[in-house]
Amino acid sequence: MSNQKLEVFNPYNLKLIKEISVVGKEEVKKALETAHNLFLDRSKWIPAHERIEILEKVQEIMKSKVEELTKTAAEEGGKPYQDSKVEVLRAINGVKIAAEEIARLNGEQIPMGITASSVGRIAFTTREPIGVVASISAFNHPLNLIIHQTVTAFAAGCPVIVKPASTTPLSCLSFVEILKEAGVPEGWVQCLIMDNEAAETVVTDKRINYLSFIGSAKIGWYLKSKLAPGTRCALEHGGAAPVIVEPDANIEDMIPALAKGGFYHAGQVCVSVQKVYAHESIARSVAEQIARAGEKMKVGDPLDEATEVGPLILPKEVDRVEEWVEEAKAKGGEILSGGKRISETCYAPTVIFNPPQNVKVSQEEIFGPVVCVYSYSDRLEAIESANSLDYHFQAAVFTQDIDIALDTVQRLNATAVMVNDHTAFRVDWMPFGGRDSSGEGLGGIPYSMHEMTREKLMVIKSKLL
Repeated sequence: MSNQKLEVFNPYNLKLIKEISVVGKEEVKKALETAHNLFLDRSKWIPAHERIEILEKVQEIMKSKVEELTKTAAEEGGKPYQDSKVEVLRAINGVKIAAEEIARLNGEQIPMGITASSVGRIAFTTREPIGVVASISAFNHPLNLIIHQTVTAFAAGCPVIVKPASTTPLSCLSFVEILKEAGVPEGWVQCLIMDNEAAETVVTDKRINYLSFIGSAKIGWYLKSKLAPGTRCALEHGGAAPVIVEPDANIEDMIPALAKGGFYHAGQVCVSVQKVYAHESIARSVAEQIARAGEKMKVGDPLDEATEVGPLILPKEVDRVEEWVEEAKAKGGEILSGGKRISETCYAPTVIFNPPQNVKVSQEEIFGPVVCVYSYSDRLEAIESANSLDYHFQAAVFTQDIDIALDTVQRLNATAVMVNDHTAFRVDWMPFGGRDSSGEGLGGIPYSMHEMTREKLMVIKSKLL
């Protein structure tokens, strides 16, 4: 055991919540051996019906611990209580989705006898677990992301080693205890509190068959370049979340959606609303209304049930957001609301009108409570600007014209485009993931489970066929 300790702080008041021991090289080695040996020994594989029964027990235990899990997630991650509770309820439903999806991990019959050489044969595919899964998670959804990265693997029949974010490990540790209570056999889901060097050792080991990574593009693409031959992966990075607003948009319904999508969890969501392109006839009005909506939101302690916007995960992130907003202001962006830090850990919901294209808030993922509104006269030029960044994840268009909506959906470079809804909409059974620099592969519980299995073909030859 390493002598190193991980200190977990409340991101709002910076108080120490807990100290956790960090595993050393021997623990990492043992975890890899345990997971690999479980996969190699088919007699230890858990039958589908047992996995379903275990996951049903997990749901029941989680339902009895909703308040406890909510407070843990809010305290360590800073997401307001009301939103953390929604996350916990989503996580419970995610376990339900995974349990139900086990029955859908099926193969198909492959036609034979349609050429002379294939006569006398019958063929079909089955789906098998891909092998050992390594999951590296992010801080912004400390419970629900763990569900997506561990329950999917277990449901697919894979042993999984998970590294939670160093800022938010407590939700993961609590969930692993729930798995044990529900009857998950030893070694099938292992949570390792380890440093980045140890994590790289795990994911690049040749015994790892699949990497699930949620985090920065820099680290994700680096790890992919180091994977052992044959290791498959899913990488989920950030996006710029562009929104196109046409003159006929239903403004009354749109403003609350854009404000929530932009300022939810202080903008620390990979698909949060960041760049709103509004037609010049309504652009300023749209920007001002989003600004007013943000000003009405209560910013503060995430454990206060009235709080709508909590802290950023670390004080240095407040510094970064402040620098980016000041740069935009200095170069001509108009600050309509916010534009200032509230404390060492909180930043005010901010709307910037027409910041120039050569500043960071226009070029990078903001990952803070900042929404930029740009006016346009030509929708196609707005789409071209939206597509110009390297990040392409989820996008949106607001219009009452179905033809314009369909045309915009086709033209936007995004994995998913919402029509008359904000960019951060998600349910856990839909495909979810970035393209280009924003990631590779698909999340979403059924999709992850499918990727964590692989096909095996069986061809039977018989004179009686």
